[in-house]
Formats: sequence, C-alpha cells, structure tokens
Amino acid sequence: MDKNNETHNIVRVPVLVVGAGPVGLATAIELGSRTVPCLLIERNDRVGYAPRAKTTNVRTREHMRRWGIAKQLRAASPLGLDYPSNVVFCTKLSGPELTRFENAFYCAPGRNPLYSEHAQWIPQYSVEEVMRAHAEKLPGVALRFNCELLSFTQGDDGVYAVARDLTTKQQVHIHADYLVGADGARSLVREAMGAKLEGTYGLSRNYNVVFRAPGLAQAHQHGPAIMYWQVNQDVPSLIGPMDRGDKWFFMPTQVDPSVKLQPADAPDLIRRATGIDLPYEVLSTDEWVASQFLGNQYRSGRVFLAGDACHLHPPFGGYGMNMGVSDGVDLGWKIAAVLQGWGGETLLASFEAERRPVHQLVLDEAVANHTLLGRQLWQDGMDADSPAGAAIRQSVGARIQSAKIREFATLGVVLGYRYDHSPVIVADGSPAPGHDFINYRPTSRPGALAPHAWRHDGSSLYDHFGSGLTLLAHPSAPKDEIENARQRALQLRVPLQILRAEEAGIAELYPTRYTLIRPDQHVAWRGDSLPAPIDGLLAHITGRLAQASKTSAAAALEVN
Repeated sequence: MDKNNETHNIVRVPVLVVGAGPVGLATAIELGSRTVPCLLIERNDRVGYAPRAKTTNVRTREHMRRWGIAKQLRAASPLGLDYPSNVVFCTKLSGPELTRFENAFYCAPGRNPLYSEHAQWIPQYSVEEVMRAHAEKLPGVALRFNCELLSFTQGDDGVYAVARDLTTKQQVHIHADYLVGADGARSLVREAMGAKLEGTYGLSRNYNVVFRAPGLAQAHQHGPAIMYWQVNQDVPSLIGPMDRGDKWFFMPTQVDPSVKLQPADAPDLIRRATGIDLPYEVLSTDEWVASQFLGNQYRSGRVFLAGDACHLHPPFGGYGMNMGVSDGVDLGWKIAAVLQGWGGETLLASFEAERRPVHQLVLDEAVANHTLLGRQLWQDGMDADSPAGAAIRQSVGARIQSAKIREFATLGVVLGYRYDHSPVIVADGSPAPGHDFINYRPTSRPGALAPHAWRHDGSSLYDHFGSGLTLLAHPSAPKDEIENARQRALQLRVPLQILRAEEAGIAELYPTRYTLIRPDQHVAWRGDSLPAPIDGLLAHITGRLAQASKTSAAAALEVN
C-alpha cells in the first residue's frame, strides 16, 4: 500500500484485533477498560456460531468479575446456576451407571475461599454474546463484523493492514500501533507473520452433533448432569444438555477414518448410542480433529498471536477457550501499559515468556486426558445383566475415578500456574512448589496468582485491587514508607493502588510485609521493605528497566 497516497482513507487506531471470539473480545475488553481505543474485526456477521466450549472456568469467571460482567453471565445460564455440574459415566444413557463426578469443574454456586467466582456450564456462543455486549459499551472499542483481514505490513511507525468489508466489498485500510491475531486455528495473521504450529495433527477424529430432543432428560434414570460419557463398544461418545429448548450435544469420539457422518444419519446413531428411541431433530453436524500444537513464535515486531492461533490441544479438561481468554488478558493490559507510557518493551516481550509454559502445561494435561476415552475404557462383558457384568462395571468405575479425576478436578492447573521465568517478575529465591493438578496451594511467591480471600465486609480481596499495580501492605508497614512509594509512582506515572491487609487471614496468606500485584492479579514482587527509591523495582516489573538504566546513565553524564 502507498502510505503517502492513501493517508486520507486510513483508519487510525492504536490496536487492531483480528477475530471476535472470546480471545479477541477479552483483548478488546482489557484495552477498552483502560480507555485504549481498539478496532476489532470479524469475518462472520456475528459472534457465537458454533457450540464449542461449554465450561467457563473459575479463572475466566474471575476476569469477568473484574470486568463487571460476572452477574450478566450468571443470568445467561441456560440450565440455571443450580443445575448440578455432574459428569456421569454409563454404558448407555439407557444403561447402567459406572461412576460419576459431582461438581465437576467447580460449578457449584457459593463462596469458596480459594476463588472469587465459581465456574459455569454455558455454551461458548452465550459467553461471547455477553462479552460482545460489554465490549461495545466501552469507550473507544469498535467492533466491525463482516470484515476480513487481507494482508498487513509493519514498520517503525506501526502496522498497516488491509481488510475487506464483506457487505460492501470495499477495502478498509487500517494503521495501528499493534495488531493482535486472535483469528483461530487457521490464523491468517500467523501465516502472514511467518510463524508455524509445531506438534501432532490427527490424534483422533470426532464429531459434534447439536440436536433437539424433547423428553430426553426424562427418558433415562441417571438424573441431571452436564455430561454423560457413554462407554460402549458400538458408539463410544459423550452426550449432554446444552441450551434451552431441549437442545443437546452428542459427541462420538475416536471415529474410524472410513466413517463419514451425514446429518441424515445422526438420529439413528444417537439412538444406537443411547438406546433411547425418540424423534431427534439434528441442528448441526461438524467433524473435528483433535491435535496438539504450539506456535514456534507468538510475536513478530508489533504483531502478536493469542488463543488458538498459537496453541491447539484436545478439549478434554475444558481448557481451550479459558486459556485463550487469559492470553487476551495478559496481552491486553500489557499493550495498554505501553501505549499509556508506563510499560516498556520488556513487558511486551514477557507475553510469550509467560504464556508459552502455561500452554505447554495445559497441552500436556489435555493430551493425557485424551488418551483415556470411551474406547479405552470398554471391557468385554461390561454391559451384561449378570453378576459378572456388575463386577466388571464396578472395576471399570474404580478405574475411571482414579484416572479421570485429572479431567474434572483441576484447580491446581486452573489457578496454580505460575510465571516463574518472566522477565518482569522479581524472583525472591523461594523454592517453587511442585505441580499438583488437583490441589491448588495458594502462595504469594512472585509469579503466582495472588491468593484469594474474602474480606469481613463480604467482598472479595480481588475487588479492591486497582486496574494498575496494587501494593498490598501489612498493618505494621510504616506509613511514611508507603507514602513515599505512592508519591514516587505518581511522579513516574505508574498507576499504583495502596491496600492494607487488615484481616489476619489475609496477612497470613501474604507473609511478607509488602506484596506488589499486577493488573492480572499475579504477584510481581514481595518483600519486607520497600527499596528507596522504588524506581528500579517499578521499572523492572513494568518492563522499563533498560529504559530506566539509559535515563540514569544520561543523567549521570549531564551531572559530570
């Protein structure tokens, strides 16, 4: 594009986000919440086409609480908040039960000291609609649907992108400081920046069928659940309620490559799998392939990848959408900090350094879950109506309880991930806790998620964190030391909220006198005394250490 001749037609915006799924919307909300304008383009005419994810985990819901939309998401719950998030394993929906997991993914409402928001079973398209409605209300956030990215180039002054309005067929020229590719597994942004997905394609072939089935919930004896794993030799599969209006999903797993499921054949397959003969109305049938991939790079200059554009894994464990939302959070606040002048280049570089190890951790968990599906759980004679069949079912049920708890009780993964090797985290030399997928052990160790607690007024500790940095101080912390830090941060234009840990329980969770917490609620630093001045510490955790060093050196030269 000729920048000089086309200047009068260029849309100028600080950040261009490509893709209006949960990842792109999370990025836009982080930016908009900080009054940083952005343009979000999406080639489809609306959000929420496919059912995809159905679990919004506790960490994603905590982000939504911070954004002020947790209540809206609760209200959008199609099955109701009190609907039990049980996972039932059975031979068929009409057959005997093998075992069950209650309160899978921690969806049960109520206060829990470990987190501020419970998880929620809700279709991804409903989540996207709540996020979209919020994003459109934020000042400076513009959403443009029916608009696809064609190409982009970048230079020292930003990114120049060419998009096309699919309604008018007109090209749209955009000049942005940064571009975020949240455009999914077939990312054009990834291809254009020369990045590649590395890993294994085709771990299994599977189908996702959405159908309407009035009376199906009453046609079996297993009671309400969010998922029923049907472990049988004929059609091993998952099935469960998805939305209002008797809408269900049906997922045959590890389907033979020679089988091509047509929509007209789906009702009979559902009957075979469930053993229940009802009039099934098929709404959609989609094939999907489980794979494991990580991008070989997440950034090129001013262009970043987030979500499925840089990582893909099997959906077992409910990590995918949620991990992408946290990508958008991490990238969004960091770009905003840089554009607002209090964040530096190292802060942007920390995105891949922080998120990639988390992606690898979750990928490993998801692949491990994928290795044990219905076909692997089946044993001959398991469906027999006999003492021998009952004994086999009891044995298989015990095996499921031991092996699949890793999939449905995952708080150690969801909340226990850490940014140990981040260049903007100040390590304190304390030993790193071991990985435990189920047992989340809160710690204020730098890089970890700040421990949650409920305050005596009923509010969450997180509710009192600032949109920038938060300095959590013990009651014993000297007032003058805190005031000096506040004043210096103000002079440096670094947003800093001061918060006192008044309750004894909170002080015990944060054993050092001071803890510095980032906008994403991760601990950046802790210690028993604040450095004086605090400039170097703030420069480190905001990614401006190199810039601060250059400024100090220049000042020293002027003095000499």
